[in-house]
Amino acid sequence: MSRAPSLPNREDRLVLLSQIGKSLTDMRYSTWNFGDSTGFEGIIETGKLLGDPTYLAFAHGWMRSWATRQTPFKRMDATAPGMAMVEVATLTGDTVLLEALIPLARYLMSRTVDRGIYDTWESLCLIPPYGGEALPPYEAALLAEPPGGTCVDCLHFDPPFFTALGKALENQEFTEVGVTQALAYVDALQTPEGIFDHFFLNGVPGTFGPAWGRGQGWSMLGLLDVLHNIPQDHEHRSRLVEALTKQIYRMIELQREDGRWFCVVDSERSGEEGSTAAFMATGFARAIKMGIVDEALVKPALIAALAGAIADTDENGHLLNVTAAVMASTRKSHYEFTPRGFLVPWGQGPLALAICEADSLL
Repeated sequence: MSRAPSLPNREDRLVLLSQIGKSLTDMRYSTWNFGDSTGFEGIIETGKLLGDPTYLAFAHGWMRSWATRQTPFKRMDATAPGMAMVEVATLTGDTVLLEALIPLARYLMSRTVDRGIYDTWESLCLIPPYGGEALPPYEAALLAEPPGGTCVDCLHFDPPFFTALGKALENQEFTEVGVTQALAYVDALQTPEGIFDHFFLNGVPGTFGPAWGRGQGWSMLGLLDVLHNIPQDHEHRSRLVEALTKQIYRMIELQREDGRWFCVVDSERSGEEGSTAAFMATGFARAIKMGIVDEALVKPALIAALAGAIADTDENGHLLNVTAAVMASTRKSHYEFTPRGFLVPWGQGPLALAICEADSLL
């Protein structure tokens, strides 16, 4: 495996960031869908670092429009960029937007619960495995009639939103809901080694989708967001820090010499995947700045991940090798053969965040 490429200088990184920011504002969002959280967070942070108010204005306009037609709520509202909306409402002083987030939170809290977590799906998004592996009869029956369940992606949606809204409103109920949800995700989906599995099915023993790379990004940033939003003396803070640091150090152990990770982080045959390095660079930088990891150990991994992600961009600032929405499968091979080559918020957003978060550390 080749060594990590060198990191471009700051001037070149900012030029790249402007390209990434343009790509994010050019995307067709659907209010709401998977990936919007990192997409809009990337837009907001890009505007801050570039000193360009049009990025915040873009996000504000989109979110304010949603606030005027938010109901009836639907299942995909679980993917709303809730924490980003709280930040935009706070930065702009928009009480209409902030108040609109309260019924959204109440709707999300009305969902059924399994393993202590609000169900993402009433019928989970199982599809036949990419790569064509035949399913055992029991798993074929699950595919034919999928039960409900929850995916690790939503660790980046629900807990950060509830804790951010609780902080903004000084509402302890929302804060505690977010913390409780984060802990339940850890208990349900984190392995003893620190890596998260992708999902579980209601009423079905065990978990599925081991070692999916981007899933480590969703969970890592979600835990970091919750820690950012809750008080330093919160009674469960140490448990969340323990889960997060275990994951970070395990991901560093699995990092390739070129600074990247395989699509399934412990499977070489799964090949390249662009978004994981961007997610990891973002998470590593935040953890360093929050003082919860050993900077001497984590910073070299951060620099290598950021350099690797930047090297994977084309002349338009588009991150390469980003896999499609994986949906879900009970077979690990599904994640190893996921199609790649997509320009999506879960690729461009984490890359923008990585450049912004790392800027003060480089």
